Amino acid sequence: MAEFRRRVRVPVPVSQLFAWHERPGAFLRLSPPWDRPVVVSHVGGIRDGAKVELRVHAGPIPTTWRLEHRDYIANQQFRDVLLEGPFSSWVHTHSFEADGDGASILDDHIVYELPLGALGAAVGGGFASDTLDRVFTYRHAVTVGDLERHAEFAHRPRLRVAITGATGFIGTQLAAFLSTGGHEVLRIGRGPVRPGVVDVSWDPARGQLDASALEGIDAVIHLAGASIAERWTAEHQRAIRDSRVEGTSLLAHTIAGLSRKPRVLLSGSAIGVYGSRGDEVLTERSSFGSDFLADVGRAWEAATTPAENAGIRVVHLRTGIVQGAAGGALAKQAPLFKLGLGGPLGSGTQWVSPIALDDHIGAMHFCLMRDDIAGPVNLVAPEAVTNRAFTEVLARVLSRPALAPAPAFALRLALGADMADATVLASQRVIPEVLQQKGFRWRFPSLEQALRFELGQHAG
Repeated sequence: MAEFRRRVRVPVPVSQLFAWHERPGAFLRLSPPWDRPVVVSHVGGIRDGAKVELRVHAGPIPTTWRLEHRDYIANQQFRDVLLEGPFSSWVHTHSFEADGDGASILDDHIVYELPLGALGAAVGGGFASDTLDRVFTYRHAVTVGDLERHAEFAHRPRLRVAITGATGFIGTQLAAFLSTGGHEVLRIGRGPVRPGVVDVSWDPARGQLDASALEGIDAVIHLAGASIAERWTAEHQRAIRDSRVEGTSLLAHTIAGLSRKPRVLLSGSAIGVYGSRGDEVLTERSSFGSDFLADVGRAWEAATTPAENAGIRVVHLRTGIVQGAAGGALAKQAPLFKLGLGGPLGSGTQWVSPIALDDHIGAMHFCLMRDDIAGPVNLVAPEAVTNRAFTEVLARVLSRPALAPAPAFALRLALGADMADATVLASQRVIPEVLQQKGFRWRFPSLEQALRFELGQHAG
């Protein structure tokens, strides 16, 4: 048998720490994104007899874990016992203890046995130990960070929040984060109602949205829209525009007509509204650009007007390049860099404005809970970087060379000139002026901090 133990001090009372673990979404928040975990089923919370099944992509072959929760004692402990999975045995005890009135200690203690007995321990023992160290460094950072963010607004009432795009790369984690903070999440999605998957049915293309299901909600967060990361045929460009403008218009008109209107609409947008601007420093006061994405962004934001006219606070979430191992640009880049096939795009002098997924979620939560924020908000890290600098940092984090540049002409051939010039070759040096003025705190203000956290490559 082998053992692993890790303790962390959390700046909230033990009852709040334990409640965070009991709420829907905690398991997802704690799952390391670089393994691309999928929660197949999770029934019964953390009480005795509750079961979890997940699929983990640690290596080329995904593995399935089936766990049962046992030995539940409120505010003190619960255990995860492996029923089926890649280990011969696995018992994970989560222990909680008070550390004064306003803080607590989380103690994670795992006793496990690798398959193949002594041979398995000799061959895989070091890998298992290193992996657990990576995983629990990540898990404890998430736990502390999430609870600190919720504690900042503990004086505010918990909200009923409806989210579009709640099954996407960003929306999935946002829904989990809000749920663990005690908020009630309603997922707006296509198809029939399936509680926890689709709570409110809609079809933007047909102008259909169940308004009665939205009565009494406190807030709406609108993240849905067709991906821009597919080749821009004329048909897909229409889908990019229509999915954003029509969906936003339907949502804004619907909530404006409710008898009890939500207090706030956070509506997706993007820093693409500024167009490609070279070395110009861009804030929320900067003008719109003139390319396709800027035109889409202008119409996208304008589509919220009915909600604003109805007295609903509207925030336009001008999102930068979100860095997360499980999706977005980083999920495509990291595998290439791990193979030593990364390099600058085009000249590498164009500015990019990234933000860690966890900070993006934190910034949306900040805008949700602060009544004094309205209008455009740039969701980016405090400092933009050039594409060449981004390449160098990512290569350093992954301990790989970055010697495979992609010339601009090749990118234009591969993606089409319009798409390449408006995305990977665009220069957008964006500053989060509103978030800075309102006192938002980034957990990962530098690019290297963000990438190390999201990829599990913590500095030694």
